[in-house]
Amino acid sequence: MEITWYGLSCFRIVERNIATIVTDPYSEKIGLNALKLKADIVTSSHDAPGHSNLDSVPKDAFEITGPGEYEIGGVFITAVQTRKPGTKARKNTAFTFDYESLTVAHLGDLNHVPSQSRIEALGTVDIALVPVGGGEALNATQAAEVISLLEPSIVIPMHYKIADLNLKLDSLNKFLKEMGIAKSEPVPSFKITKSGLPEETQVVVLEPKQ
Repeated sequence: MEITWYGLSCFRIVERNIATIVTDPYSEKIGLNALKLKADIVTSSHDAPGHSNLDSVPKDAFEITGPGEYEIGGVFITAVQTRKPGTKARKNTAFTFDYESLTVAHLGDLNHVPSQSRIEALGTVDIALVPVGGGEALNATQAAEVISLLEPSIVIPMHYKIADLNLKLDSLNKFLKEMGIAKSEPVPSFKITKSGLPEETQVVVLEPKQ
C-alpha cells in the first residue's frame, strides 16, 4: 500500500489490484494548489471547501459523503457519523477502509474524543489518519488521546498548518511534542505491508504533495 498526502485532510490511497481512494479533496479557496487526482472512490467527511471538492476527481469515481457500509473494488468501507451526542456540532463522517491485509481509518474533522463504544465501531485500525491542528477538529492533546484509544500501528497526522494554507490551524510541532517526539523527518509518501507494521505505535509525517 502507498499513501500520499496532498495537504489538509486529502490523501490518495493506492493498493495493487484494489480500488484507489481519494479522501477529502479540497478547493483552491483554502490557499493550496488545485487538485486533479485519479481515483475509483472519493470520500468527503463533511461539506466544506477544505473537504468536499468532489469535482477534482473524475466523475465516474464512486462518491461517499455519509454513513453506511460499502464494498467497492476489493475494499470494504465503513462510514460512521462522529458528531458528539447531544450537541449541534457540525456533522462529520469518519471512514475505515478495510483492505485484504490492512485497515486505514480517516477521521475527517473529528472534534472530540469519542466514547470507547464509538471507537470500537471503527474496528481494528492499522493506520490512522488523524487531525491534529485544532480549528474545528482535534487539537494536539485530543489527538493524542484518540490515538491512545485507537491503538493503531501507524499514525499519519493531518489537518495542521502548512505553507500557503489560509486556515487558522496549529503547527505540527505541538502534536509531536504531545507525542513525545523531538523531531520527525517528513517523507514524500508512505509505503507499507502488513508484515512491516511496527509493534508499537509509530508516527509518520508526510510531505504535502503540491
